[in-house]
Amino acid sequence: MRATREIGRGIEARAQRFLERQGLELLASNYTCRVGELDLVLLDGDTLVVAEVRYRARSDYGRAEETVDARKQARLVRTTEHFLLTHERYCELPVRFDVLAVAGAGGQTLTWIRDAFQA
Repeated sequence: MRATREIGRGIEARAQRFLERQGLELLASNYTCRVGELDLVLLDGDTLVVAEVRYRARSDYGRAEETVDARKQARLVRTTEHFLLTHERYCELPVRFDVLAVAGAGGQTLTWIRDAFQA
């Protein structure tokens, strides 16, 4: 279990560095409340971006991006609402939900799906 967490942290760090190289500014990582967790919260210009990082070493049971189903999307929206309630300075910004799908042993492939779903 510990190795899995370490791999997950490494994948999220890689995704964060990737987004920062694209010009996004990190506001929070692993934001947690009673409703759920947000992997990365960033600013892209004047847009608040909630980025969900998903990793699959193998695609036997589906691709990483396919795991962000309707239930996961609803949880991300509720957690984002909580984030906005506790960080009021971002309340007026448009919000975009992105997915970073990382695949392959060691995370060989990273796919950035901007505006992956609407709230």
